[in-house]
Amino acid sequence: MGEISVALIEDHDLTRVGLKAALQRQPGISVVGEAANAGQGLQLLDSSKPDVAIVDIGLPDMDGIELTRRFKQAHPEPIEERTKILILTMHDSEDSVLAAFAAGADSYCMKDISTDRLVEALHATYGGNSWIDPAIASIVLRQVRQAPEGETADLSKKVSIGAVEPEYEQLLENYPLTERELEVLQLIVAGCSNAAIAEKLYITVGTVKTHVRNILNKLCADDRTQAAVLALRSGLIG
Repeated sequence: MGEISVALIEDHDLTRVGLKAALQRQPGISVVGEAANAGQGLQLLDSSKPDVAIVDIGLPDMDGIELTRRFKQAHPEPIEERTKILILTMHDSEDSVLAAFAAGADSYCMKDISTDRLVEALHATYGGNSWIDPAIASIVLRQVRQAPEGETADLSKKVSIGAVEPEYEQLLENYPLTERELEVLQLIVAGCSNAAIAEKLYITVGTVKTHVRNILNKLCADDRTQAAVLALRSGLIG
């Protein structure tokens, strides 16, 4: 894997400086530019074309969600050529999370994430995989479960906007998950460990591992996080 070029779009000076310093100490990561608001950020993305942009959701002139939406609409390049957007947020409200999904962001991190986990998220995002904070996954799943019956379809549409690529849709048609695999997948999205899934479903950990392996194979996912994102974005768990 080559060096990852990263742009920082964050209005809080100390946070931006701290992020830049932390990332520049990491091998294989290069910070190619920074911006303190959305207007500057969009110009920076057009000029520097970074591999990944870390975007704060709470920008002063335009929130990070709207920035993401505008950038994605203006850059319909093939997915492997696009700048990936990693949303960094302190807001874990249902509205903010669902709006971020709908805008087409690639990965979602809470601001209290550790540097090691942020680097992990950057590498996953750069590699074409979505990285989603477990707290955010749980929020989306809870919102889907709690939505009134008449609103469930609308909610699924919001989560699915710009969701899975056509090949994944075909994949889900060709290799549908069993009812038990869907139950396991829901618990994965909720952030449960294999042991916790086993306890909740009254099955052995070995059986859980088998189900997880089958789920990853059917979804062509590299790991549990990617499987959870695909499930949320496709409406599979709705």
